This record gives sequence, structure tokens and C-alpha cells, in this order.
Amino acid sequence: MAYDPGVAQRLREALQERQDIREKKMFGGLAFLLGGNMCCGVVGDEIMVRVGAEAYEAALNHPHARKMDFTGQPLRGFVYVAAEGIEDDEELEDWVQRGVDFAASLPPK
Repeated sequence: MAYDPGVAQRLREALQERQDIREKKMFGGLAFLLGGNMCCGVVGDEIMVRVGAEAYEAALNHPHARKMDFTGQPLRGFVYVAAEGIEDDEELEDWVQRGVDFAASLPPK
């Protein structure tokens, strides 16, 4: 599956202050890794965010968020956020920060 280059650019801009981010094609889209751990990415016109197991249920309670079921089985700790849930930059930046916070809590790879 391809990814929306406009959404990818918005993620780059949200992450531009960080020097420890790299991009990698994953999950049929483009992922952004912090210290080697995925924090967020884009698949189609949706973003994927790694929120971790503890924040997973709370993240799913947000409008436009759903389980990330790339493999047919939900990946616990990962959510998809539909395009409607990231229409403005503040919404997008909030989701990106959730992913950054979780990835920063993990040991670097």
C-alpha cells in the first residue's frame, strides 16, 4: 500500500525539531523511528502511532482512532488515526507527541 506524500511531509514537519528521527518503509507505508523504535508513520492517508500498551485503550477512545490491524490481528499498542482525525496541525502534533513520548521511553536499538 502506498502512502500519502502530503501526510508524510506533515509528519516530517511535526518532527523537524528532533535530530534523532529516521525514516523507514514499513507496514506498507513510511515509518518514523526515534532511536530505532517506531513512533509514528503514514499508510495511505492515515497515520499510525505507537502509543504503547498502557495508553492503548485510552487512544482508542479518541474519535477517528482504531486498532492497527495491518496483519489481520490488532497490534496492541499501535493505532491508526483516520485523515479526519488529523485535519489540523494541532491534532496531528498531539498524535505525533504521543508516539514520540512512547518511543523515547524505550531503549535505543
